Amino acid sequence: MSIDLSCNSLTGEIPDELSSLGGLISLNLSSNLLSGNIPYKIGNLRSLESLDLSKNKLGGEIPQGLSDLTYLSYLNLSYNNLSGRIPTGHQLDILKTDDPVSMYISNPGLCGHPVPMQCPGPPTNGDPTRLPEDGLSQMDFLLGSIIGFVAVSWMVFCGLLFMKRWRYAYFGLLDKLYDRLYAISVVTWQKWFGPRV
Repeated sequence: MSIDLSCNSLTGEIPDELSSLGGLISLNLSSNLLSGNIPYKIGNLRSLESLDLSKNKLGGEIPQGLSDLTYLSYLNLSYNNLSGRIPTGHQLDILKTDDPVSMYISNPGLCGHPVPMQCPGPPTNGDPTRLPEDGLSQMDFLLGSIIGFVAVSWMVFCGLLFMKRWRYAYFGLLDKLYDRLYAISVVTWQKWFGPRV
């Protein structure tokens, strides 16, 4: 599905409801009088291949969600009043265009790659309330991994300590593994460094 409402003198803000059109492939709202911010939920348009919001009066920051649009091959946000750091990552870094600056031209408040104006401070990820897609941060994942490792290690230790059969099986397996590795290393040593006949 494609929506082309360019050159219609539309006013007001881009409605958030557009973000619920999951099958939308092309959205052209260029050459209108649209104002307000680009909706943060625009990253929900997973099938979007072409987005043209140029020649409007849009302001605010470019949402980081644009970088999640994996099929996006054309983007034009030029001639608006956008400001802040241009988001990076995923699809925005690999958009095929001869002149990447042209996507953002005439937005004097924008900074960062590919425009010449550098941003002050460290890079940010756009919406500060936005969570990773799986809802977990790296710290949550790391903490969960450590707790899981400790819990499994404790269960194995308790099993070996209190269950005689487990203890015999475990140390018997280690003994067989040691014997096998020792035999392989002796044969390999003799093969490579043993006396030559």
